[in-house]
Amino acid sequence: MRLLRLLLTSAIRSPFSLRLLALVLAAVILAPVSTAAASSPWDQPASALADQIAAILGPGQAHLTLRNLSSISADDLPAIRRVLEQNLRSHGITSSGDEAANQLRITLSENARERLWVAEVVEGTETRVVMVTLTLAHQPAVQSTSGITLHKQTIFTSREQVLAALEVPDALVVLESERIVIYARSSTGWDQHTAVPIHQKRPLSRDNRGILVGDNNGQSFVAWLPGEACDGSNSASSSPAQWTIHCHESDDPWPITAPALMQLGSAPAPTLKAFYNATRDYYTGVVAPSLGADLPAFYTASWFPRAQAPALLLNGLDGKLQLVESAALKPVAGARDWGSDFAALQSSCGSGTQIVASASGPAAQDSLRAYEIPSLEAIPASAPLVMQGSVTALWTALGGHSLLAVTRTSSPSGQPIQYEVDRVTASCN
Repeated sequence: MRLLRLLLTSAIRSPFSLRLLALVLAAVILAPVSTAAASSPWDQPASALADQIAAILGPGQAHLTLRNLSSISADDLPAIRRVLEQNLRSHGITSSGDEAANQLRITLSENARERLWVAEVVEGTETRVVMVTLTLAHQPAVQSTSGITLHKQTIFTSREQVLAALEVPDALVVLESERIVIYARSSTGWDQHTAVPIHQKRPLSRDNRGILVGDNNGQSFVAWLPGEACDGSNSASSSPAQWTIHCHESDDPWPITAPALMQLGSAPAPTLKAFYNATRDYYTGVVAPSLGADLPAFYTASWFPRAQAPALLLNGLDGKLQLVESAALKPVAGARDWGSDFAALQSSCGSGTQIVASASGPAAQDSLRAYEIPSLEAIPASAPLVMQGSVTALWTALGGHSLLAVTRTSSPSGQPIQYEVDRVTASCN
């Protein structure tokens, strides 16, 4: 200010001083404008996430927690939290203490391609999930995505134990404990067309398992049970198609990866087979081809896309979820509430591929939930989908865009046990 007074006094006597005064005044006036124009690189994702949270919560109070699982520096977290709170306040949502009825749990995570910011919005007993993705550039380009909603459609019910099912053109292949049944589609539903007994010579375990793998055109399949393997093929020239099924003893490893998801990311996933313990209900950990790491015995495994090549996700007998990547076993957090069944689902939501897992515990009414795994933690991407019974099997259907789940239901009033095959799909909110 003193300098301005001196320049003003000098300007009266000198045209040069008058020009210098004009330049100084311009700098003083424009300086705040330049500072205001500078924006935080977190403004866009914070704004997009706040918009989605506000669409669920509306104005009110919520307890906000921020967890960083990404490479973002800890020094940046206060700024990220500040801009998140500012954007939430613009929607009438203020941050409060632990006593708030509503909870906002925001997780910052990433993979080799992008960052993923996930918000779990908890209102009472209901949890909904929204998210935004950011490229790993210095100035994030935000692609707003929504949470996922899982849907189920019952396609078949039976009083017989169903181990697996396979949809083929105009028919349904059902693998039971002691036979394979082909059902033909009719105007009233499914009519039994062919039934072939499986003469197993080994005693069945209490939790018997089996798998069905079909080819891409729906004209053949292979079935695997403990100690047995079956091949089926049809003659498409007749209507309905005539199926031929042959079964034989076999101790060969089972194919455990879905052909529908063989291309994941930039590299194809190999066909993977695993040896099954016929007297139990799990895989021994010996797989072919070898993945270069000593695998533990496991219940379920599925390929999952990663930045460089697909990795194998598996859950061990101890309940620990691990990722087999680059010949190394890596523990995955966030799966404490998972059951023993999960499968990969390709969708147009989030990262494009999610893992759908059953819930843990012997609950009579089970549930399924979608998860994103951007780094080494499973993050909920959907609310639980309630199933009418206990999930006994879950696998990726042909095409990769849906799952098939088998649930077992029983009534406390003494009604017979019933098995239900449901198709599970996902939509973006």
